[in-house]
Formats: sequence, structure tokens, C-alpha cells
Amino acid sequence: MDNQREASEFLTSRRARITPEQAGLPAGTRRRVPGLRRSEVAALADVSVEYYAKLERGNLAGVSPAVLEAVARALQLDDAERAHLLHLAQAADGSDALTRPRRRTTRQWKAHRSLQWTLDAVTAGPAFVRNGRMDLLAANQLARAFYADVYANPHNQENLARFQFLDPASRRFYPDWDQAADIAVAILRTEAGRNPHDRDLHDLVGELSTRSDAFRTRWGAHNVRHHGTGTKRYHHHAVGDLTLAYEGLEMAAEPGLTLTIYTAEPASPSDEGLRLLASWAAPHEADVSSPQGSS
Repeated sequence: MDNQREASEFLTSRRARITPEQAGLPAGTRRRVPGLRRSEVAALADVSVEYYAKLERGNLAGVSPAVLEAVARALQLDDAERAHLLHLAQAADGSDALTRPRRRTTRQWKAHRSLQWTLDAVTAGPAFVRNGRMDLLAANQLARAFYADVYANPHNQENLARFQFLDPASRRFYPDWDQAADIAVAILRTEAGRNPHDRDLHDLVGELSTRSDAFRTRWGAHNVRHHGTGTKRYHHHAVGDLTLAYEGLEMAAEPGLTLTIYTAEPASPSDEGLRLLASWAAPHEADVSSPQGSS
């Protein structure tokens, strides 16, 4: 990723979304740009206009944490956006060289036995491990059944972003498709700031940008987010509608990987749906692993 361009476009997009009223400034007249002017952001951050213009050109190398925090306050960045700005600054001056996760690919990484045992011990809901590129790296039986459409199409390469934007089955699987698409791109954007040297991520973004207008438009918005907890709706072809809560846990032993577990409200229709999915998954998994199923 071009760090300077990323930083420039991120800061410009954040400035454009804030109205003078939101910043506590008079609206005035004859505004030729959306959002705040550079001079207004500079004043709010207590830096010179020339210095802020330099930052917005993407020159973040050597910028102090205090200035970054002042700019973050002026632009009203949330926690995920603040972290993204910090990662961009670290990449600009090379201070992330020792702390960033090493580049890995799905083919090189395999879940160690105890991690797979942990996933398999979760029997009431889908549990899986993904990286920042949204590759599905390890899963329990229920997660493999839950994401059956993802695994079924080899063109998805067991990647949730490819499934989201390139597989027509995602339109059925995600009833709130636009929301799911926004989240997927925000996760990839966050990873691009955290690990801008990941060639596999660069290739994935290039592929999706070329093949999907919906992805390309969202990528240009520069939205980022922390994806730790929430609720989503799904429609599974075998059990119908599901409303599931999720918790995403960063793995201390594997920096850059996230363990996600989906659950349903006890005694709800979705809880019953997960039970049905588990019963559907058992014979389905057996068929796949049998000699006849593998022929």
C-alpha cells in the first residue's frame, strides 16, 4: 500500500465529513468544499495551516503523538480511526518494523492442535479464526456448516471478502447486505493501516477493486472500524433466518488473528436454528469426510 497516499486520503475524507456546526464553528457562506477547511482543522488542532497541509499531503513521518492526538480530536476520530491514524504514522517513519506481524499466507499458517481442540470444544455456536484479510483459517464443525456457501465455491478461496463481493450467494446469506459490505471493507481498511506491507492484502484489494464496483466505492470512503462485538442477521440455506450475537477476541499468541464466536439468545428461534444447523452439519460433515464423499 502507498502509505503517503493512504494517509492523505484518510485525513481528507475525515475533514470532509465534519460540518462547521459539528466542530462548533460558524457555518458562514461561500464554502467551496464539503466539511471543514484546512485552516479550520489547523486552528482546532493548534498547529499552523502550513503544517497541517503537510500532514494532509500524507507526510506523517516524525509527527509527535501529541500532534496526532490533537488532529484526531479536531477531526473527531473514534477509537478505530485514532488507531488507524497512529498505524499510518508508524508505517511512515518505520517504527512499526519490529512490531508489525510478519507476513503470512493461508498456505503457510495452520492451527496448532490445541487451538483446533479449543474450537471443537465450542459446540453451541460457530467458532472460527480469521486474519485481517478475512481468510477463514480454522473453524469448528458448526462454523464450517454456517459458512457452507463460502467453502462450497472454490473461487472464494475461503475468504469472506471474496464471498461478500464476488459470490452471488452472499446476497441471500446477508439480508443486510449493504451493512455487511460496509463492515467487510472497514475491516480490510483497518488491516491495511495496521499492516501496509502485506502483499497478499494488496493483491486482494486489487482483485476486489477490479471486479466489484460496490467494493471499489466503499474502499474509497476510507472507513475503518473495530469489529469486536455486535449482532447480525443471516439467512442460511438449510435452516433459514438467524439473528446472532458475536464476540471477536484478539489472539495474544497469534498477533493479527481474531477468534470469533457466534451465539444466539437462549430459547430464541435463532437458538433453535443453530441446534438444527448442528444436527444438519453432523451427517453433512460425515459425508464430506467419507471415501465416497471425497471421490
